[in-house]
Amino acid sequence: MTDYDEPKEEERWCEECRAVAVRYFKETGVAHGEIGEWPACHLAPYISIWAIESKKAPGWVGWWAIAGDIPTDYISAETIKHPRDAMRRFGEHWEEIARYMAAGRKHPDTNIGKPEDWPKLGPLLQARSKLLLDWPAMMSCGKRMLSNHNHSLKLDGPDGPPT
Repeated sequence: MTDYDEPKEEERWCEECRAVAVRYFKETGVAHGEIGEWPACHLAPYISIWAIESKKAPGWVGWWAIAGDIPTDYISAETIKHPRDAMRRFGEHWEEIARYMAAGRKHPDTNIGKPEDWPKLGPLLQARSKLLLDWPAMMSCGKRMLSNHNHSLKLDGPDGPPT
């Protein structure tokens, strides 16, 4: 059994999750800057939240990505300034999508799987959303969170992020 409290195992797992996030952003074609070298928030081997640099405003967080033993996804950081808030927003969004799936309806702006798979996917997504809504208080979120190639990404300034 892997001991994720061991720094080398934790680091290996974080590197794997980062690679998943990098691949996901490449596949989705979302314009972005650098992806943090270390997760902004994580609970190995389950969840990692990544700060993704804005392409429009270099040096600022533009996106949050989630990876791990859960679906990989991303959201805008425009109104979400902390990784715990990002996790909560992922949970709320996935909960909403799961309700649509349970009702047999397509979500207006998110497509996950095929309608014939929704009876199986919906409960899984609902369970993951509950974890995301319950876990933020237990997550490791620290100052190291936005370390990225020897500089820090900014979340917000005194007058907010640049527009």
